[in-house]
Amino acid sequence: MATTMAEADILSPSQLNRQARSLLESHFSFVWVEGELSNFARPSSGHWYFTLKDDKAQVRCAMFKNYNQRLRFSPTNGDQVRLRARVSLYEGRGEFQLIGEFLEPAGAGALQARFEALRDQLRHEGLFDADKKKDLPRSVTHLAVITSPTGAAFQDILQVLARRNPAIRVTLLPVPVQGEGAAGEIVQTLDNANQYAKSREDCDFDAIILARGGGSLEDLWAFNDEALARAIVASELPVVAGVGHEVDVTIADFAADVRAPTPSAAAELLSEDRAELLLQLELAQKRLNRAIQHRLERARLSLESQKARLKHPGDRLREQSQRLDELENRLQRAIKQRLDQLQREHQLRSERLLARSPLRRIVHSQEHITRQRAALDTAVEKQLIAHRQGLERREQVLKSLNPLAILERGYAIISDEQGVVVKGSEEVVAEQTLNARLAHGKLKVRVESVADVD
Repeated sequence: MATTMAEADILSPSQLNRQARSLLESHFSFVWVEGELSNFARPSSGHWYFTLKDDKAQVRCAMFKNYNQRLRFSPTNGDQVRLRARVSLYEGRGEFQLIGEFLEPAGAGALQARFEALRDQLRHEGLFDADKKKDLPRSVTHLAVITSPTGAAFQDILQVLARRNPAIRVTLLPVPVQGEGAAGEIVQTLDNANQYAKSREDCDFDAIILARGGGSLEDLWAFNDEALARAIVASELPVVAGVGHEVDVTIADFAADVRAPTPSAAAELLSEDRAELLLQLELAQKRLNRAIQHRLERARLSLESQKARLKHPGDRLREQSQRLDELENRLQRAIKQRLDQLQREHQLRSERLLARSPLRRIVHSQEHITRQRAALDTAVEKQLIAHRQGLERREQVLKSLNPLAILERGYAIISDEQGVVVKGSEEVVAEQTLNARLAHGKLKVRVESVADVD
């Protein structure tokens, strides 16, 4: 007898692919896959699509723009690469694929090549130039140490400071020094240390030690980060890098203001030796004692000299009283002389003022104005008479030239219907109506005949 499947047991292709994808992504964490890169495609979206293969198999891969733009090299077909990725499945085609988050050249020298490329890039930018290095403080009272709280580096620093100068205050700023995200946390902590030093009165960091114990290039990779190098150079507090052993060199060492071969050496650079400080203190105390003795001796000699010159107060008072009398007499004489001088000057100025009294000038000016007014009136009258006579002459001339004045003698002005003045008989014809203007009134006339005048 045939059995029928329940409807719930039947999957669509998309449901099957979705379950397969969920199973793959939940079963696998991140994986590293190494192989030859082929079928590399870079569409306009900025995402990368490629295949990783070996001599027996291949797998499709995708690396989205937000991850591939962080890479410092441009892959090409045929490159042997190492991919860090999540295992997934592309549901649209049911195709197994890797979603990449980090890609690097494969082989033992890959990290070293990245290190050298970043070192050369930053050096070319001038990030490691000497003029960007800050001087270390001559005397340190408070140190910030950025390192792992569980590593041996911090304990080495504390031991050196306890031996050389236990008075130095140490603040640990804990960070991971290895693994994914370590570089970012170190950058943030370095920035925080600078912000605290500027904004908080109780945070008086003199310098920062960036420290870590030794390890392989992979172990120290957090200290080969570009952002960390730029943060170190941008730090307003001096930074001493004590990363790894003496043979270990990182990008942080190049960027730091001073590179110490070990964390212990970094602590020694920033701490004065206690025995040396005590010796300096003893020498300073001796110099101070000698200076005090010398100052006391000078003060004693000065006191004795002052005693020898000291007089009885009564004598001083008599001398001052006599001096006061002399000054009083001099003052009275000076006052009298000044008053006499002022009186003479006053008399002289009064005489000069009287001689220059404005009353005389006022009377003279009034007489001059009266004369000028009379002269002006006469001149105006003459001008009026002359202008009146000239006007009358011009009026007579205008009257003699007025064409209408001729009409008074019995003449007339003849014009046609359009108002055009007729000057000759040839300009009119018989039976034409004309206008005649007389001295008093107008006439409309008709031409009977036209004749020439010899």
